[in-house]
Amino acid sequence: MRIKRLGLKNYRNCENVEMDFLTRKTLIIGKNAQGKTNILESIYFLSDLKSPRTSALTDLIQFNKPQFEISAEVNKNNTDIELDYLYTAEKKRELKVNKVKTTPKNFKLVVTTVLFSTKDMLLLRGTPEDRRNWLDRAISQIYPAYDERLSKYDKIRIQKNNLLKQEVIDEALYDIYNEQLIITGANIIYLRKKYLKEIEKIAAEKHKTISEAEIFSLKYTCPKDEVEDISEYLKQQLAEHRTIEFARHQSCVGPHRDDIEFKINGADATKFASQGQQRTLVLSLKLSELEIIKDKTGCYPILLLDDVLAELDDKRQNYLLKSIDENTQTIITSVDTLLFEQEFLKDVTIYNIDNGKIRS
Repeated sequence: MRIKRLGLKNYRNCENVEMDFLTRKTLIIGKNAQGKTNILESIYFLSDLKSPRTSALTDLIQFNKPQFEISAEVNKNNTDIELDYLYTAEKKRELKVNKVKTTPKNFKLVVTTVLFSTKDMLLLRGTPEDRRNWLDRAISQIYPAYDERLSKYDKIRIQKNNLLKQEVIDEALYDIYNEQLIITGANIIYLRKKYLKEIEKIAAEKHKTISEAEIFSLKYTCPKDEVEDISEYLKQQLAEHRTIEFARHQSCVGPHRDDIEFKINGADATKFASQGQQRTLVLSLKLSELEIIKDKTGCYPILLLDDVLAELDDKRQNYLLKSIDENTQTIITSVDTLLFEQEFLKDVTIYNIDNGKIRS
């Protein structure tokens, strides 16, 4: 997979940007707050229809403009595909694939990306929600139906929470919601654990190579692995937390409350790992995401590296750049070219960005 062209209109500070991606590697150079990250964010947006930086899509519209537009030409499986996305200040949107209106589900099937940004460095020290969001997004790239399961689960959970906020709770209806949450939640947890088992195996090898000795492992909140066992576990947990949920007026059990524990040599990496160890771990996870997407979908995802090289020491920089498969399109942002060896820059298209304006 490769993005060949990108067009932005009124997207954040990019009023009118046109970019051609002529080589496998593209480097976008610019000072901070000039729009480098906005370019990568827009490409990521094509694959997820969400921003990794804000939940309000109106934030993406340039100040005092009525709408933003993203257009792109992508080559996938030797076929050129045109994408067009429009979002207005009135929160209306229009999605097209090859000039034909389509659904969000079908639109997201076209592009896959792996974004590695400075924000990802906080994955271990962030909140459980940060880790769940990372995991859910990674799974959605290879199991498109997973998004629908998450959406269904959230709708039921919200209905249950609304019920728990009522002065008099209908316990029969409460039990019905729990039965529905067990079915949907067990499937979500099953896919999460299945994915984590796959990525742990790949990431552990990469982590060991970079660190030369350390053993990486991870642990998910739910101790069960099979759908039937997970369902029984959720049923038991819900029964035990019934009084607590009634008292707190909210759902306290399920995949929306789960977490992932990352370990290095058996110790909790969020508490005991050094900054260098944590960066090695996150780097290993991101490179593993690339491999899993390729193995599961048959397509190389687009790798987006947003100012991360400045956060890595020379050893980790070299490992990252040399680990990228030659078939993976890589788009990198940086404040300058000083971090890159001349050999790496040989076949790179370099753009400069200044206040949202691009020049090659």
